[in-house]
Amino acid sequence: MAEPRRRHPLLTALVFCVLLCVQNAAAAPRIGVMTMQPGAEYWARFGHNALLVDLQDGSEPLSYNFGYFDFEQPGFLARFLRGDMRYLAVALPLSRDLAGYASERRGVRVQWLNLDADQADRLIRHLRTHVLPENAEYRYDYFTANCSTKVRDALDIALQGSLQSQWRARSQGLSYRFEALRHAQDVPWLLWGMDLGLGPMADQPLSLWQQSFIPQRLSEVLAESRGSDGRPLIAQAEELLPAGPNRAASEPRSQQWTALALGIVLSTAMLLALRGGRLPALLALSGMSTMAALIGSGLLALWFVTDHVAAWQNANLLLFNPVLALCAGVGAWLAVRHGKHPGASALAMHSVQLWWLSALVGWVILQAQNYPQSQNAWLAIMLPLLIASAYGLKRSRQG
Repeated sequence: MAEPRRRHPLLTALVFCVLLCVQNAAAAPRIGVMTMQPGAEYWARFGHNALLVDLQDGSEPLSYNFGYFDFEQPGFLARFLRGDMRYLAVALPLSRDLAGYASERRGVRVQWLNLDADQADRLIRHLRTHVLPENAEYRYDYFTANCSTKVRDALDIALQGSLQSQWRARSQGLSYRFEALRHAQDVPWLLWGMDLGLGPMADQPLSLWQQSFIPQRLSEVLAESRGSDGRPLIAQAEELLPAGPNRAASEPRSQQWTALALGIVLSTAMLLALRGGRLPALLALSGMSTMAALIGSGLLALWFVTDHVAAWQNANLLLFNPVLALCAGVGAWLAVRHGKHPGASALAMHSVQLWWLSALVGWVILQAQNYPQSQNAWLAIMLPLLIASAYGLKRSRQG
């Protein structure tokens, strides 16, 4: 009878270690950054992103999504107006998340990350903590705390600051205004409204770190980045849903010619109204003054009453000066009502003169700054209108 062979204990231990390493490698989670293209609705024009975690243990991958909000949430509108919006971080099955984007015909692409075990563990623990009920809600800001910056910050935590050190000192010279107008140009009211309401903060050049508030920009800069071990951060890119029709433009279309044409039309109409008798003159001047006073009051409220930091110190207040607009409107109304009362007529004329002069001088002073606020489109609309108003009022008094 043959004697059974004895197993060498060192060889057995070696085989066990190899099998254990293979098992651990097979079970290592895959983590990727999903980037969704812009949607048709105005709140989806900037695109979206989320973190995808596949534990590869037979369970369905989870999408960690930082873009959930509810219009029906108590106090949502009041907080929105104050600049105190609250969004939620949620974890949901990948199939459920993709179904929503598929119904909106929005393409989805995932970039799988090169992360070691410690980095993946840090990221997963951070995400699981963030979506707990007591931590899920966060204060949302369009530019500095949104779905994309949340993904960026989570990755930076996993990489222990490596992303921030790579991106802080690099810039493409783009601004918040450039990116906002680029994504809003297919929604005219959103395009013109944001351009009017954004202050000088929106015209500062952004670092790549700041610029990654746009999901597509984050995807682009991730593709050029490296992990702490020097390897490319992106291991593989994969399309989860085919691209739809709502793609973001490469750069915003110029508003200058449209604005100048509108300024010429409005100034011509003002001159004709001021020469057309009392009623047309009153309607034209009071209409312009009322509209300017309302817009200027809104810009003041954004600055002094709300937390919309990007709207503070807005130089467009010089073009929509609520005080001078009110003086011009009251003066015009009194002059027409009391038969060209000289004091009221002078109030209207001098208010409009001071209005356009202060706007022009303010614009010249602003150009001396390193990064002056962009307001050329609104200058092209309002300056011709104000100059025509001042000229028409002066001719009317002389006549």
